Amino acid sequence: MDEPGTIYFTGTAGAGKTTFVRALADWMKQAGYETTVVNLDPGSESTSLDPDVDIREWVRLDDLQDEYGLGPNGAQIAAADMIALKIFDVKQAVEELKTDYVLVDTPGQIELFAFREASKAIVDALSGDRSLVAFLFDPALARNAAGFVSLLMLSATVEFRFRLPMLNVLTKSDVLTPEQLRELTRWAEDPGELHDAVTRDAPTPDVQLSTELFRAIESLGPLAGLLATSARDGSGLEPFYQSAQRVFGGGEDLEPSHAPASD
Repeated sequence: MDEPGTIYFTGTAGAGKTTFVRALADWMKQAGYETTVVNLDPGSESTSLDPDVDIREWVRLDDLQDEYGLGPNGAQIAAADMIALKIFDVKQAVEELKTDYVLVDTPGQIELFAFREASKAIVDALSGDRSLVAFLFDPALARNAAGFVSLLMLSATVEFRFRLPMLNVLTKSDVLTPEQLRELTRWAEDPGELHDAVTRDAPTPDVQLSTELFRAIESLGPLAGLLATSARDGSGLEPFYQSAQRVFGGGEDLEPSHAPASD
């Protein structure tokens, strides 16, 4: 069996990572692909994900708070480092399941995933040649030009930290009007459109600063587009899979290892 495709899902709190991972896993199952869902959030209280491999079997946030007298933030930081010590147990559990894809739901606080040295060690341990990061754009933040640029910069920071291929994904697109969705799509595809929106929305004294920030983003590489998705109605899940396959296999579709038999 080929090495599985590993996808890490990250983004700002509220972007809908857990909901998206569950929806994608369900879509893949229906399409005939075996998928391992991994929860790396030791403080997760979600009952909807039902992960196959759960870091809470080794590290739990409330246990750390009780044992060491830590507050929520201190416990999250301690947990991030402790996860790195347990990551080979997680890796072994993932490898034993032998599936086509591994979907990794990262901690809700993006700084714990993006900026801790332990997280880099975790990603290095779990990743193979077929790995990527999906950065999820929350439409509540992306709806205005300044928020959109801020998310692009955060996405670029994650890419710089982990040096893995990136996919920028707009979640909850069903909450946007068609015109809002078209505008965000234009911003993601046309640097001129985004620049005009940034300078138009910025107060006059801030125009130069906004322009310099935009140029910094351009210097990091071309805007790579934005995949519009909705976990609620399932839209965009198949295009997401196809985009991941272009990263993993050069566009060649993976033959489902356990596809339903044809009638």
